[in-house]
Amino acid sequence: MTTTLQGNEKILWQAYASWNQFAWLYLISLITALRGAILKMFGVPGWEAWFIGAVALVVCSIVLRYWVRYAITSRRVVITNVFTGQEIQAIALEDIGDISVQQRLIARFLGIGTLVLRSVRGGQVMLLRGIQEPETAQSQLQAVRLGERLLRPEQAG
Repeated sequence: MTTTLQGNEKILWQAYASWNQFAWLYLISLITALRGAILKMFGVPGWEAWFIGAVALVVCSIVLRYWVRYAITSRRVVITNVFTGQEIQAIALEDIGDISVQQRLIARFLGIGTLVLRSVRGGQVMLLRGIQEPETAQSQLQAVRLGERLLRPEQAG
């Protein structure tokens, strides 16, 4: 499913939350799988449940990653629920007053962050969580706001 476009609106950039956003879930899944392996090695019954749990956690991380799609169009920034196709939140480019990046230590290490958009009126705040290279996304959004041509990731280098 794609973002519902209005008129001659074009998608200039889109992304999902980075795989790195769910590193904690991968770690828990790995620990669960290792525990299952140790139980199997010692012949303890029920080890299969630990492996099933590990697989379930990985599936959860995949579902969570693709839950929302972030898009910058020629007119607005949109967050869409991928599974239902519904727009969760949208803000017009001309209504964006401030664009900032929030990154804590671990997020900085993983190369991810949250892009925070604040509207000039109404106090609306939009959070694009788990964005890979958030400073690049911030620069691209500022370029779109200024009317510059947006570089697609494959063109950037």
